[in-house]
Amino acid sequence: MQIHPCGPLCGAITVPGDKSISHRAVMLGALANGTTHISGFLMGEDCLSTIDCFRKMGVQIERTETEVIVHGVGLHGLSAPEETLYTGNSGTTTRLLCGILAGQSFASVMNGDASIQKRPMGRVIKPLREMGASIEGKSDNYCPLRIYPSELCGIEYRLPVASAQLKSAILLAGLYAEGQTTIIEPAPSRDHTERMFRALGVEIETHGNVITLDPPEDLHAVDITVPADISSAAFFLVAGAIVPGSELTIKNVGVNPTRTGILDVLRSMGADIAEEHFCDHAEPICDLTVRHSALHGIEIGGSIIPRLIDELPVIAVAAAFAEGETVIRDAQELKVKESNRISAMVAELTKAGVDIEETDDGMIIRGGRRPRGATFDTYQDHRIAMSLAVLALAAEGASRITAPEVVAISYPDFFDTLQQLGG
Repeated sequence: MQIHPCGPLCGAITVPGDKSISHRAVMLGALANGTTHISGFLMGEDCLSTIDCFRKMGVQIERTETEVIVHGVGLHGLSAPEETLYTGNSGTTTRLLCGILAGQSFASVMNGDASIQKRPMGRVIKPLREMGASIEGKSDNYCPLRIYPSELCGIEYRLPVASAQLKSAILLAGLYAEGQTTIIEPAPSRDHTERMFRALGVEIETHGNVITLDPPEDLHAVDITVPADISSAAFFLVAGAIVPGSELTIKNVGVNPTRTGILDVLRSMGADIAEEHFCDHAEPICDLTVRHSALHGIEIGGSIIPRLIDELPVIAVAAAFAEGETVIRDAQELKVKESNRISAMVAELTKAGVDIEETDDGMIIRGGRRPRGATFDTYQDHRIAMSLAVLALAAEGASRITAPEVVAISYPDFFDTLQQLGG
């Protein structure tokens, strides 16, 4: 796909539903008593993998043009799958399902695509085994995973890293455990699981960085509205900030405080971002309007990293257009995403003439010079592909994106939306 520099991006858009919330809505809807209607569901490949896995375990799930309907089978109503549960490219599906499958009365096998087979699962396996789970994996760390029936007990577990996937896997296993499950986070990570638990009637308390779950007798189905995904909105926030003359609005974006690190960072860099029409139900939502502005470099690290880990590739693009030096540190998690996103972004931004340096836990970007167009690789990583497309909008000269279809993992209509805005 070839992308040329564009004029101002203008208009109002709605980006797809939040991927994290979409996954959890299907999972908990399947385990609830009753029918769950999910509006705003992300029809991306990752979330469709979650639907497929639960269908293989006997859950009836319907898709219409406006919603996903999950006919819950109850906490103990899943059936043994007759084939491998295939999770595709979805790390969220794989890791969270580990927690659910650990508490079942049947054995199961779970596997994903080539990327998933390289992503470490050991940090999820370890606490689940402490709870009594019986899990085997390749080299004790990778898919395929074999999970056998076992009796679980609640534990107190201190997370080695702030990870919503790890936290959620333990909490989901805690639904089936005898006694309380307590998790201590080193820093707050996205709390969509805890919020959805409460909506479905689960007793779960959060005090600072300590989360305590009492296992419920059952879950009660509720209808769920999925807000627009701030991780998808991030690409347009950066595009609006770096393309001269731009002013665009992204509607109904989820602004859960555990996810808004991208807003804090862009504003610290000088971005003009306004919030309007705020409302707060199960998840806080508002419209975001971004206008082109001059950006400057900052240092990004510490407790804010879990609040923007998925947005760091496109933040690196913003830094390439900013005056001065931007330092991203404490971001080792980027190495174990769909690709090594540190190495990938350093390699591709270097092609664009950006002064960028890879570090053990992040990167140093020295901006101030307009990047040039280039032929960019996507590493079969949707966020890398979309980040480089944003760079191409404001680069000097045309760019080419290889394997652009990978964006379908989280944002199938991404390039159509860019064209709608004038990109």
